Amino acid sequence: MAGGIYIIASIQTDNDKVNIICSRQDPASQNIKNNLLKIKEWKPLDFKCSDVLNVYEYNNFRLVEIDSMHIYQDGLDIRLAECGFDSHIMIFASKHRSNDGRHILTVHYTGNTKEAKFGGHPMELAVAAPKVMRMVFNNLKILTNNENFEVSIESTHHGPSDLNIPSLFVEIGSSQTEWVNSTAGRIVADAILISCRFPDNEDIPIAVGFGGNHYATRQNKLIEETTIAFGHIFPSYKLDELNDQIIKQAFECSNADFAYFDRKSMSAKQRERLYRIIEELGYEILRETDIREMDRIPWQIYKQFKKKVNEITPSGRIRITNHIKDEIKNYHHTRKYLTINLAAISHELLREAEKFDRNRIEAFLKGKKIVYVEHNDGRLLNIIVGIDKKYADLVMKKLMNECINILKEHYDIRYVKDEGVLYLTGRKFSPDLAKKLGITSGPQFGALTRGETVTIDKKVISPEMVYVITERVIRVKNTC
Repeated sequence: MAGGIYIIASIQTDNDKVNIICSRQDPASQNIKNNLLKIKEWKPLDFKCSDVLNVYEYNNFRLVEIDSMHIYQDGLDIRLAECGFDSHIMIFASKHRSNDGRHILTVHYTGNTKEAKFGGHPMELAVAAPKVMRMVFNNLKILTNNENFEVSIESTHHGPSDLNIPSLFVEIGSSQTEWVNSTAGRIVADAILISCRFPDNEDIPIAVGFGGNHYATRQNKLIEETTIAFGHIFPSYKLDELNDQIIKQAFECSNADFAYFDRKSMSAKQRERLYRIIEELGYEILRETDIREMDRIPWQIYKQFKKKVNEITPSGRIRITNHIKDEIKNYHHTRKYLTINLAAISHELLREAEKFDRNRIEAFLKGKKIVYVEHNDGRLLNIIVGIDKKYADLVMKKLMNECINILKEHYDIRYVKDEGVLYLTGRKFSPDLAKKLGITSGPQFGALTRGETVTIDKKVISPEMVYVITERVIRVKNTC
């Protein structure tokens, strides 16, 4: 059984300009602007654009200063393009307001799931920039390492929503004191310049997030600890107002590959409704364990693995070893045909060996360049997935020998290789024989099963007297 996909290197686009939007009415925005101007040597540009106060340029960056507030800038990308300032992404440098007064730097996308109270249009989402947001978030985390600011992504909220190019907000919060804090302004300015210096070509999976609080706690951890990015994120308090139209928008505006559910933060009814809508749209839903398992694997390859496994067991959970992740990395950013192959051993042989030493079998599998599979109850499936047919078959032959060696520790073994048959001879405690010899108590039964002798009415009874010889036959021929 084999299948394959191409891994194609990303191509840099012609337009690599980044427009950083700063508002004169926003003190945090002015703080970031002033730090940007200090960090680099920007060239003032001449322009004729009624909505714009100043434009500066440095390399592929433009700093665009406007007079009005960011959240009401629907169509700003088109207006700037008409003035000759088109770009491939817009970064809104802004303030973040919160009643708890926390010292925080945030990143988020814009749009409205229902009415438009603070800019944008009702039930409209802006185009997201998942890979750039991931870089900005991670760089903010690095730059705030010794500073009194936390860093968080936020769920999607407020305007503008009518933007045709990717955008995101980078904010300083949460009060006047933090908005004008020069350290915070410098950190945000540095993070923007570091993260957006060149168009991002990193091939990483993108998720739409569902559930959690406004600050998307679990999504934060996944961005920080794995190699995925998030597009639009909807907190638990907005889940009931999401319909198929807005969910479809979220996937399309995020260019997303799959959905992630913060399952513990939503009700079973909410999960079932969202599952139905997302599956009808043709997208998959991954758990946190799936995402962590997928780490460092391009989405298209992961999908091929998952598809192959689903052909055998739709409920199976794939486990991707670090060794095969390193192997796949060699294909990254090159045009190579990558084959997906299955190999199998006897289900009965694996079950019998797993009863005695599952940890040993799993350790064997983890040491190989393969993908293995678990049932929902944790039992191992007798199938592995590899990217080389000969290697996958060789691993399964070695696994068969490993299982036989495990069974040798518990049975007398006779293996007829030509027939592909394994004979297991062993001893089994017989309660009936024990009772015939007068043994009725539980402790005496236990002693005999442990290989100890017991005495009944001065008669010594050894374990051999209450055991019967058993023989089992297992077909172990390697099949695929």
